[in-house]
Amino acid sequence: MKRGSKPSIGQQVGVGVGLFLIDLMVIAWLLYGYGITGWADNFDGVNAPKAPQVALQAVWLLAGGAVVTGGGLLALRWRISGTVQLLILSGGAGAFALLAADL
Repeated sequence: MKRGSKPSIGQQVGVGVGLFLIDLMVIAWLLYGYGITGWADNFDGVNAPKAPQVALQAVWLLAGGAVVTGGGLLALRWRISGTVQLLILSGGAGAFALLAADL
């Protein structure tokens, strides 16, 4: 086996933790935008609420990010980082899908 042919477990864990923190910041930013839009909807009783549309945009953004980053890392055989990306971003997309359904 050639040395350096596969990424080390330490590199994968480091990249996974770094991307996990970035994912959490993106989800928090999207949740803040959803909250502000919902707050603004309270003052606009005439028009239809826009918060479910914002949540649906977040679903598409997070689902697309899960496919691109998680799938890309898995294609590079970075299984740990790719799995973390898929789990976190698809979980966030599922949470925003519930908000978009306006239950």
